[in-house]
Amino acid sequence: MTLKFYNSLTKKKEAFTPLHEGIVNIYVCGPTVYDHPHIGHAKSYVSFDVIVRYLRYVGYKVRYVQNITDVGHLTDNADAGEDKILKRAQRERLAPAELVEIYTRSYFEDMDALNNLRPDISPRATAHIPEQIELVEKLLKKGYAYESNGSVYFDVQKFSEYGKLSGRKQEELEAGARIEINPEKRNPSDFALWKKAEPDHIMRWKSPWGEGFPGWHLECSAMSMKYLGKTLDIHGGGLENIFPHHECEIAQSETANKLPFVRYWIHNNMVTVNGQKMGKSLGNFITLKDAFKKYHPLTIRFFILCTHYRSPLDFSNEALDAADKGLERLHNTIKHLRERMEYTKDDSTSSSIHEKLEYYKKKFLEAMDEDINTPGAIAVLFDLSKEVNTLLDSDKEINKKCLEDIDTFYKQLGGNILGIIPDTLQSEQKSEAETLKNIMDVLIGTRNELRKAKQWQLSDFIRNKLLEIGIALDDKPDSTTWKKIKK
Repeated sequence: MTLKFYNSLTKKKEAFTPLHEGIVNIYVCGPTVYDHPHIGHAKSYVSFDVIVRYLRYVGYKVRYVQNITDVGHLTDNADAGEDKILKRAQRERLAPAELVEIYTRSYFEDMDALNNLRPDISPRATAHIPEQIELVEKLLKKGYAYESNGSVYFDVQKFSEYGKLSGRKQEELEAGARIEINPEKRNPSDFALWKKAEPDHIMRWKSPWGEGFPGWHLECSAMSMKYLGKTLDIHGGGLENIFPHHECEIAQSETANKLPFVRYWIHNNMVTVNGQKMGKSLGNFITLKDAFKKYHPLTIRFFILCTHYRSPLDFSNEALDAADKGLERLHNTIKHLRERMEYTKDDSTSSSIHEKLEYYKKKFLEAMDEDINTPGAIAVLFDLSKEVNTLLDSDKEINKKCLEDIDTFYKQLGGNILGIIPDTLQSEQKSEAETLKNIMDVLIGTRNELRKAKQWQLSDFIRNKLLEIGIALDDKPDSTTWKKIKK
């Protein structure tokens, strides 16, 4: 099959073809670091983590850029209100840069806990002021922007395709302007590229138009183009970013370069809590740190991946409890498998599982190729686990290569791609299996000595007690082997 993505720009699934063969450049809008990450962040960044993992699995060289917004994101997500960083810094009586460090560290702590791979580049908006000023100057020179009272705005009417991502028409934008008309703007829907800093505004930089700070939309265009070029293969973010953020990114980037800005726009859906949109004002806002107090981070990750990234995710204790039990079942199968591997001897018998694993791998990849259908991929892992449990619980002799092939399947598809089977699970199981193996070696050795001494009653006592706890001994002419059985 061919990998397909739903492209928010064309409103349909499309076969994925990068601009340069074998190379994928992807930019995902990162967090505005003024508070601890929440469940909505987890939904977005786990979704894109799996996309990046899968692109690498199928052979692409991926450069993944995810920014840190540490200035310019105003409280109404447009051109009015307070800067979110400044507002929180004043409330906590911290310097803005101090606040940013606290919550940037918090963000990466939580993303690491969720088993998200770190982006290849995590640029900060405040570290790219020269690039942003240069982009504004370019837009002014080309006639797509204008200066007004120390601020610079993009003239939306100069870009006839404005609204092509969100589907909003220019007349609708004019009629539905959400904020009070700004006398500095030629048109209510024009957006700020550079904002004049008022006297009490702490975060400010010198520019050709006076001291000020960049607009939120400008930052992502400047940083993405610096590290990924003028045309990106993939730009990702939440549905809430489509308008105005991504719409404005398209306008300023495509007018500056006269090239398509993004080939595939990918957006994840939002999180609800018990059917209601999540929000601080509603009192149902859940930080990841609070969620981790009750649920393991991998349970949160598994819960997210059980729903397609383009579908809404409803957060509830009942749903998390179900996800926790589901992941535990999957992990228990792998634990059982790895225990069996530890005490199964090598032999020359060929693996009998190869064809079945190829079938399940094909089904797994088909699901992933169909717009990263993680619920379908997870269902494949559970279908395989049913067969694995049946195999492990049977009295059949199992070839070690067969067990290793199954384990490799779980590691590659459940681990490397979905990120729900971490390496630590493997190391923990090795420790448990090694302990069990050592205990059994002692018991079998003791029993063999009893048999040599013809103390058959004690020898049979050990055999029977082991059988009661689910371990069967098999006496052979030159050795004794053991295996776990159903009690």
